[in-house]
Amino acid sequence: MYDNLIRAVDKINSYRKTKISNRNFLVVAAVIVGVLSGLAAALLKSLTHHIEDFLQTGFQWRYKYYLYLLFPLVGIFLSVLYARKFIVKGKFETGLTPLLRTISKRSSRVELHNIYSQIITAAVTVGFGGSTGLEAPVVTSGSSIGSNLGTFLGLSYREVTLLLACGAAGAIAGAFNSPIAGIVFAIEILLPEFTIPVFIPLFLASATGAVVARFFYNEQLFYIVSQGWETRALGWYIVLAGLIGLFAIYFIKANYAVKSFFYKIKSPYRKVLVGGLALGALVFLFPTLYGEGYITIRKLLLGDYNSVINNSIFSGYNEFPSAMLVFTLLTVFAKSVATLVTLGAGGNGGTFAPSLIIGGLIGFCFAYAINLSGLAEVNVGNFIVAGMAASLGSIMHAPLTGIFLIAEITGGYILMVPLMITTAVSYLISRGYQKHSIYTKPLADAGELLSHEDKDATVLNMMKLRYVIEKDFLAVKINDSVRGRLHEMLKSRHNLFPVLADNGAFLGLLYAEDLFQHVLNKPAAEDITVSELMQPAPKIVSIHTDLKLVLEDMEHENVWLLPVVNEEAMYVGFVSKTAIFNKYRALLTRQAAYLDS
Repeated sequence: MYDNLIRAVDKINSYRKTKISNRNFLVVAAVIVGVLSGLAAALLKSLTHHIEDFLQTGFQWRYKYYLYLLFPLVGIFLSVLYARKFIVKGKFETGLTPLLRTISKRSSRVELHNIYSQIITAAVTVGFGGSTGLEAPVVTSGSSIGSNLGTFLGLSYREVTLLLACGAAGAIAGAFNSPIAGIVFAIEILLPEFTIPVFIPLFLASATGAVVARFFYNEQLFYIVSQGWETRALGWYIVLAGLIGLFAIYFIKANYAVKSFFYKIKSPYRKVLVGGLALGALVFLFPTLYGEGYITIRKLLLGDYNSVINNSIFSGYNEFPSAMLVFTLLTVFAKSVATLVTLGAGGNGGTFAPSLIIGGLIGFCFAYAINLSGLAEVNVGNFIVAGMAASLGSIMHAPLTGIFLIAEITGGYILMVPLMITTAVSYLISRGYQKHSIYTKPLADAGELLSHEDKDATVLNMMKLRYVIEKDFLAVKINDSVRGRLHEMLKSRHNLFPVLADNGAFLGLLYAEDLFQHVLNKPAAEDITVSELMQPAPKIVSIHTDLKLVLEDMEHENVWLLPVVNEEAMYVGFVSKTAIFNKYRALLTRQAAYLDS
């Protein structure tokens, strides 16, 4: 049946290639991806909020509020249990880093289960109080939709990558009702390089995702009432940007510290227990940490400045502005820890929403403190909005996404100049400390990151060593007689020969120069074995080595050929600079023709 399906798909592809251009076909595919991604975003949002509503209002029990200490633990446990028990084939990964690795090293092939597994695990994690966001899971779900549709249709790597990005754009647009931010996010975060033609499929996928999601989930995220901004407040925006840039550096350091802590805990269920209890305690002290936390920012924008402290055990101090300010600052740091603990313990989510909440709270604290001190009178709502954009841009290293997303979801286009200034300054501070974001740093350390700045490395990352291995070399055994193999070696078109053990393990090299010198200088009756002429290889390459590292080894050893072995050190073949460069040129030619058909 599978073979029949493959043949049917091949026939459909052959037919559509004769009837529709590649460019127009990708437009149609992008619309389909946009529809499905919008549905995924609406489903995740609705499912999560239904769980939250049931636990907070629909679930009636005399002592249910004592369970709020355990709800986050339950959510993380269900997420981990589902991933371990129900995802038998494939690997379950969370966050945007695995998605970026898929683009750079796995030919943009996202595993099929991510379409639904990301939605299920994120809904139970956040619905039960996990202090993280839904955007990373829905982006992965949308990207999986685009990737698998492209793979099913037999499209090329570049085309599959474009549909993957269309899925991400449609998901972001559907989750936030922000189609422009969806496009910017896909280009800024996911696409390693892009050309003008890719904008059309992204436009359609993002717009379609927003429209479809709006049919099923039409809740305005934020409301802002602003008469604009004043030039005399620009200095304060710059100071705010500096503070958020510094906080982004703290967040990056905290991210590594928390990851390192949970990495040392080997048992997944022990991670759940430790992280769940810690998160429950944090939510008990700071109720605004429950779930995504957007409702707090919404209330602050509407002027309810006591909303952060009102539902906490410290609500009795809400009449003291200084106490409320200190509590909000503590909430900022608690939010960052709670988010990282949720993810470290095994919950599914991302830092997208937490970045917005943290930035909004910092912006509120800063503006409220200015007004409280009497130094100036600033618009608190404007600074909340600017803080959200700056935080997202600096923590994720995505300044354009931060600017356009906040402008769209708040209707704050009138604040575009403050958004641009705060986001740019905070981003420069954060990037000055660390070149790569928390998503791309692991890939950069492993040499797996596609880079706009290094086109050669980007193309090399798209190539795999196994496809450039040359296997037409004459192999000789360690105990072979030189005279006995001389006729074969003289007929070979290569001037070196791999020397192998009886079991096929690679041992060394026999050079034609050494062979000829022995034949010319020794009497015809004298014979020796290959082992007496064998020399060690300057470097042995594993079949899984990146081609960029292979070229570096060749340059270091000043050679054009290196032997390749598999995981068991068995000989596979040779890799040459010539083969790498030929493949490199072929990829460049294919890229130049991309979407021209």
